[in-house]
Amino acid sequence: MKNTKHNEGMKWFTLDELTRSETARRLRIDNRPDGVVVKNLKELVRNVLDPAREMWGGSIRVTSGYRCTALNAAVGGARNSQHITGRAADITVGSKAANERLFEMIRLSALPYDQLINERDFSWLHVSYAPCGRRQVLAL
Repeated sequence: MKNTKHNEGMKWFTLDELTRSETARRLRIDNRPDGVVVKNLKELVRNVLDPAREMWGGSIRVTSGYRCTALNAAVGGARNSQHITGRAADITVGSKAANERLFEMIRLSALPYDQLINERDFSWLHVSYAPCGRRQVLAL
């Protein structure tokens, strides 16, 4: 990954992949983040996603990152979703079995995640970061 000014401090992830959405493109929703959201996305990457990628030792794909309010509504996201503030990402490493291993690795680590959620029997993982770092683990 090229370390451009916008991606400063982010080793393995880019703002583009954290804001990209096929649904937003298809519905012509402007999903560009403001400065506060960019700051939150960078904190998510620096504190959770990049360290998780380092521990995992292989690529982690973001399937959903920042979602503006209109996009969040379009995909059926919760009204108070941390995706809206740029504090959450849905991630996968390619299979349910591998996602389950990644989930356990993150759960048992010292990473300061706020939420770690097993979504639909490890179809993907939701991980978020907030300075309070409550380390809440859920299965949906």
